[in-house]
Amino acid sequence: MSIGQHAATVTAWPLGDGRSIAEHRHRWHQLSIASRSSLAVAAGGRIWVLPRSRGLWIPAGFHHSIDPIGPAAMTAVWIDPARCRLDWAQPTVVAVDDLALRLVDRLSGSDLDDGARQRTESVLFDVLEPLDADVLDLPMPADDRARAVAEALLADPTDNRTLVAWGRSIGASERTLMRGFRSGTGLGFHEWRTRARLLAAVQMLIAGEPVTVVAGKVGYSTTSAFSAAFARELGVPPSTYRGGPVNRSA
Repeated sequence: MSIGQHAATVTAWPLGDGRSIAEHRHRWHQLSIASRSSLAVAAGGRIWVLPRSRGLWIPAGFHHSIDPIGPAAMTAVWIDPARCRLDWAQPTVVAVDDLALRLVDRLSGSDLDDGARQRTESVLFDVLEPLDADVLDLPMPADDRARAVAEALLADPTDNRTLVAWGRSIGASERTLMRGFRSGTGLGFHEWRTRARLLAAVQMLIAGEPVTVVAGKVGYSTTSAFSAAFARELGVPPSTYRGGPVNRSA
């Protein structure tokens, strides 16, 4: 595709059939926004869940893939690096409030003259504010052995094996795996596993699964234990995410 003569071009398409967008990259910056339901985006060795209150800035050249959560739809703002004053070199989570959405919607129209479009683009770049990473951002270990454990836990969040047991299965010591998680993600193994479970839980909740079912699917023996961990890490109960986009302050 071509973004033509403008600094920013907007496209949108539904992902309600469960169709994923395979890993790819492009020469433009991209701001990915879930315009309906939520998205799971993998980019730069991390995984994000993006409800409608969040967007992800993906710099030009970064490999990324996108998976819908529930009946999702995505809006993408394609931005010419040569015409954008934002210089974020890494994938960056940004707040997507009502003003940002109105600006994106305005840019999606074809009736703006050049002056109006340039002013709208300028305001959009002004209002995009980076957010601190939270539990919806999951870093992946760089060490191959720790990453193998991480990928297995993403595939099966109920796996309760200790690092000692994991080490036996992949031929690495507990200390090596512990160091691989800490140095590669900034999190200890148990912290990382909790975050992975809650990220999986958020995806299931947004897709409409009951809290009681989700608790078991992500490795908690009781709903109360799951709810307590969820509220402790995210600051809100699981019901906040139940069946729809997140609605909480940034």
